Amino acid sequence: MSLVPALRAELEFLPSPDPKHPGVLIRDPLGYSPSVLVIPPALVHSMPLLDGQHDLEAIEACLASLGVPRNERRDEANALVQSLAEAGFLEDANFWSLRERAHSSFQVAPVRRAAHAGSSYPESRAALDAELHRYHAHTSGNGVSASKRPPMAIIAPHVSPFGGVRGYVRAYQRLSPQLADSTFVILGTSHQGAPERFGLTEKPFETPFGRTRAAPALVKELARASPSAVSLEDYQHAVEHSIEFQVVFLQHTLRRADIEVVPILCGAFLDSLISGRPPEDKDEVRAFFDALSELYAKQRDLVFVLGVDLAHVGRRYGDPRAARRLRGEMLEVEAIERERLDALFRGQTERFLDLVTQEQDPLRWCGFSPLYTFARAVPEARGNLLHYDQWNIDDDSVVSFAAAEYHTEPA
Repeated sequence: MSLVPALRAELEFLPSPDPKHPGVLIRDPLGYSPSVLVIPPALVHSMPLLDGQHDLEAIEACLASLGVPRNERRDEANALVQSLAEAGFLEDANFWSLRERAHSSFQVAPVRRAAHAGSSYPESRAALDAELHRYHAHTSGNGVSASKRPPMAIIAPHVSPFGGVRGYVRAYQRLSPQLADSTFVILGTSHQGAPERFGLTEKPFETPFGRTRAAPALVKELARASPSAVSLEDYQHAVEHSIEFQVVFLQHTLRRADIEVVPILCGAFLDSLISGRPPEDKDEVRAFFDALSELYAKQRDLVFVLGVDLAHVGRRYGDPRAARRLRGEMLEVEAIERERLDALFRGQTERFLDLVTQEQDPLRWCGFSPLYTFARAVPEARGNLLHYDQWNIDDDSVVSFAAAEYHTEPA
């Protein structure tokens, strides 16, 4: 019997939110497939066999060990494999066709369309404007005092806006419409992108507020300086939210849609997490840091926006215990994170690297690569923490985030 194709590694697996349909929910964060499947508990046990090394009979044997009647095993095994294949969740011809179609569509698209409008935030301009105004109106001004001077960089969350309201508001309160003519370099986490690489695009971003202006000359300059580290017209831009959310907040804050944006997705620095060595030990990564540094030195009207989250703790992320916002072990997490941020904001980049890479970062800071990239590109910048918070993304799991500002001279 032929082997069953492997289940795609980049799929997202979550507990089913519907108690009437328990099991594991599967969806495609890369957007190749719009399908969402819920796999029943009995079939979940057989999913480790979907590794490309087992056939249908192995799945049937697993079902037999779980007490599934003989006359139902074949049908259930077939139904599982067929549903996954039709959804584009297996590494088969259907998936590769879906992938090629998605990549080709993004390559030829004139703009980067809003991928998360209608799900993470309203898709109509009026509703979105009203919602963001409510965020500002209902968010208290508590937090660390900000500098009176406009910052040259801010840190904001990229968690869902309704979960990170205070962080977004505290960060974007530091920007004013007078900055609307600046060029905004947005460094975002590339959650699914290739490690040690930077995803660029020359496309303008389109949101319910309108269309940004692209900066193709600056994008080309970065790509020329470090071609081995850059993925130009990176498909990750089509689906990634870490930059999209910043564009929406920038447009709303500056009261202008056609702001100039240089969007940079930062892949994980996996080699550093494993080895503890600085990312710039790789020549191509160092070249990109240098190129970004030179860009800032030549064009001082740049404003950096870092769309980052911090810790990811709890059962959703593979931890054995549930996590609760600012309770129990999450208070210890806060202390660790404040120490990391303090080193970062003081310009102690080597210490920051050591703190994050200890034990390969059990806190799973997905914002590590954008934060470190900025620290190396503008080493003279010093930060000021404006707000720290945690959010229960579900009952058992927490994401933390911060708002901060940067200046290059003493306040």
